[in-house]
Amino acid sequence: MSLVIGITHTEARYENYPLWIKGNDTEIEIIKLTAENKKDLESCDGIVLSGGVDTHPSFYGNQRLNYPLAPDSFNQERDVFELSVFKYAQENNIPVLGVCRGMQLVNIALGGNMIQDIEESGKRDHRRHGNLDGVHEIEVEHGSLLHTITGCNKGTINSAHHQALKEIAPPLKVTSFSPDGIPESTEWKEPQGKPFLLCVQWHPERLSQVQPGNPFAGAIREGFLKAVRNFKKIK
Repeated sequence: MSLVIGITHTEARYENYPLWIKGNDTEIEIIKLTAENKKDLESCDGIVLSGGVDTHPSFYGNQRLNYPLAPDSFNQERDVFELSVFKYAQENNIPVLGVCRGMQLVNIALGGNMIQDIEESGKRDHRRHGNLDGVHEIEVEHGSLLHTITGCNKGTINSAHHQALKEIAPPLKVTSFSPDGIPESTEWKEPQGKPFLLCVQWHPERLSQVQPGNPFAGAIREGFLKAVRNFKKIK
């Protein structure tokens, strides 16, 4: 059974996402999703919202643009496009995996907002430095979707972000935290009757390259693809 996975384009190491999702599976087809080929959404059995540049603050009701480590330029066209992608996915019950910026965008789409800079808020550095991601532990909520998929109550993940979720959107719940209390994953608070949704603040597509056996990379891929296959069967 062939699976079509749409991955939203990012200016930040996009090539890692299709490499991770497709792996050696010849039945998986990857579509790079952009505003120019939005029509291809209709062919997708699953969607990955990728990482990248900060979402423009206006989308979460904040007009402050000069915060620490703010980008020189935002990409509001991408913001609008990805918000429409997530809306389409929800309307059509398509499984969604959100990665880093993707997790933040889902929170924003559903009514949450952002800590604009983690270190400014008094927390430790969660950023990538040079070619090296940060590394830290997470604690996982027992019985959550993330826990079910990975089988882990805690573990080690990579870290490459300077923003974090502040107010959590009402339909979501946080299911893992870093030691300093930063939300590291979200999913539906009440998943019954809703399509698969898992959002992670780390980068499993890069974690899989340095720690191939880490369940917070490989098991997440498998859990997402299982949901996509189940959706394909009833589509």
